[in-house]
Amino acid sequence: MNIRQRITLLVIATFLTLAFVGGFAVFQSRASSSEVRTVTEGVVPSAIASVELVTQLKNVQIATMEMVAAPDKATVAKAKEELAARKTSLELALRDQLQQASTQAQSGLVKQAQESLINYFDAIDQTAKFMLADQKVMAEAFMSATVDQYLNEQAGIIETLQIEKRRSKDEAIANMNRGLATTTQTLLFVTVAAVLALTGMGVMLYRQIIIPMSEMETKMTEIATSQDFSHRVPVNRMDEIGRSLTAFNTMIGKIEQSTDLVKQKTAAIRAMLHYIPQGILTVSPGNRVHPEYSSYLESILETTDIADRALMELVFAGSNLGPDALSQIEATCSACIGEQAMNFEFNSHLLPAEIEKRMADGRVKVLDISWSPITNDDDVVLRLMLCLWDVTELRSLAQEASAQKRELAMIGEILAINQEKFYSFIAGARDFLAQNKALLQADERGDPQSRQSLVALLFRNMHTVKGNARTYGLRNLTNVVHETEQSYMELRTDPSLPWDAGKLLGELDRVSLSVEEYARINEGKLGRKGPGRRGGVDRFLLIQKDRVQEALDMLEKVDDSSLDELRIALASVRTRLQLIGTERLQDMLSGVIESLPSLARELGKEAPEVLIESNGLVVKTQAAELLRNVFMHLYRNALDHGLEAAAQRIEMGKSAAGNISLRMGLEAGRLCLRLVDDGRGLSLSEILRKASAKGLVGADQQLSAEQTAQLIFAPGFTTAQQLTEVSGRGVGLDAVKGFLAQE
Repeated sequence: MNIRQRITLLVIATFLTLAFVGGFAVFQSRASSSEVRTVTEGVVPSAIASVELVTQLKNVQIATMEMVAAPDKATVAKAKEELAARKTSLELALRDQLQQASTQAQSGLVKQAQESLINYFDAIDQTAKFMLADQKVMAEAFMSATVDQYLNEQAGIIETLQIEKRRSKDEAIANMNRGLATTTQTLLFVTVAAVLALTGMGVMLYRQIIIPMSEMETKMTEIATSQDFSHRVPVNRMDEIGRSLTAFNTMIGKIEQSTDLVKQKTAAIRAMLHYIPQGILTVSPGNRVHPEYSSYLESILETTDIADRALMELVFAGSNLGPDALSQIEATCSACIGEQAMNFEFNSHLLPAEIEKRMADGRVKVLDISWSPITNDDDVVLRLMLCLWDVTELRSLAQEASAQKRELAMIGEILAINQEKFYSFIAGARDFLAQNKALLQADERGDPQSRQSLVALLFRNMHTVKGNARTYGLRNLTNVVHETEQSYMELRTDPSLPWDAGKLLGELDRVSLSVEEYARINEGKLGRKGPGRRGGVDRFLLIQKDRVQEALDMLEKVDDSSLDELRIALASVRTRLQLIGTERLQDMLSGVIESLPSLARELGKEAPEVLIESNGLVVKTQAAELLRNVFMHLYRNALDHGLEAAAQRIEMGKSAAGNISLRMGLEAGRLCLRLVDDGRGLSLSEILRKASAKGLVGADQQLSAEQTAQLIFAPGFTTAQQLTEVSGRGVGLDAVKGFLAQE
């Protein structure tokens, strides 16, 4: 039997004498039940929903932080989609709150929360744009400066809404209690009026309705006062009251779960903010450090005295910056704060991105600094934000790795050259450098005319060293030599430049150090000491033992009585002896020829086909260095100036790859070497025009074709349109002529 049936039975039992009073009692009972439903199913769930708003808001903040910490754009996009879903959920929740608002104050707060929510998610969207644009530092700064501001605003509104909801809940409970009291009094009056016979029924109804309601009231009051959601109301039956109690207990359980989740996420957020390995501070007007800063900043700067300190004293005291740079920083910060953000953009280049700071114990830290403006809605800079990272160990490791990488690259370059060729290159480079040093030290007259000749010789020697280094692929040495070569070229181009022998000797020393570094790695790291098996040909001659043995066997076996056999044997032995200490031309020039494909790639051309016709002739090994120096320049000149690009050659009906042939023969008792390419040939008109412009030929001077062609051997002469790593300095053919004249 439910409550309604019991009340109906009581009314019948009073013989209808108290129909009016009994009806009134029933009306009061129903009103009380309605008030209970209003509290348990309306007011209290609405208050609980306002609490869940905090949970949803925390979830949005956590999702935003995950987006900012995302390692790539795909994760950022996924986090952005999740935030959009959470935004929709929050909007629906606020809409429900607006519908359930019982007072004008609650409606106003909900509307205010809706407006703040729009601003909050607009700020989050802006943060996402920074992340998608790979501006993570800006995203973190914008989040700290703007997103957190709107979060605090939203949290404040919701907290106020919760207070209003709790106030409404308390009033509803109070009204419910008053209604219950009225109902109790009415029932008591009916019970007394129904003659004491119905006392038992009244007591039973009291025990089944009033006591459970009182217990629920007590629990509600305890929970509202203590905010302890672990309390539950005992349920001993499953009528209307029992179901209300069950619903109330379920509601309290959900509140408890939500509260625990909020606590966990709040603790996680605080931990992340506390332990983020980044020093963050903001600069207020007057260049003072704002009291709010990241905890890790104390570890980076090794001090807890940070709040309200002067920026220049805290961060830049003891740094490697000079007085001018420090003044620029201080002036720039003062000029940006309180002004339009555009002012910061114009002056941000004056703010350092990295400094070296000496700590109290003498250690030096390398600090990476990023600067960001914090602006208001009018784009006025309110404060400057600095993010500091300690990159000392990173820079140290980077330098060590760079040094190891450089040494490994040099080892690879050396191993690509056989021991004999490398030793010959080092010896030749040392000779050229020693010659340049002697020339610089002996220059005392300072005569401009003689000095120009001196510069030409210095330039030629250095260009030869660079050409040989490029031939063998020694990149580090090539770069160092190129810098020194540039100084000679400037002096040759403009004779009026001041002569600084100390500077020139210093540059020469840097080249020597680089050459010796290669030599040290070759001997110390690779153990390739000395010139190899074929070195020192000026003092020793090496020949295969089997050839010597063959010659001895031939002399021993020859028939002394046969003049013809003796002549043949002597001629063969004489030939073998003459071949001692000689080399084939293609062997001498192998290093130069092997470098042509890489040079062709650098020039954007096809690798040429190279042909050497020695006609059975060999050359004394003593001439190897001269020929390598000469043909290094000649082959490079033919490939750069002679051969056309593949497209031009195809248009002209030629093969894409050019041909360079070297023919060796004897003419009138002299060794003749001819290098020929199938390229464009010499443009005599262009040569004559360039020579006239340089003053090599007079305006009225008439030259034959051969005389015009000979101008390409003039010092500093070139037909190159622009200066490159390969050509344009006018030294290649000048060096060839100089080497031959010197020998």
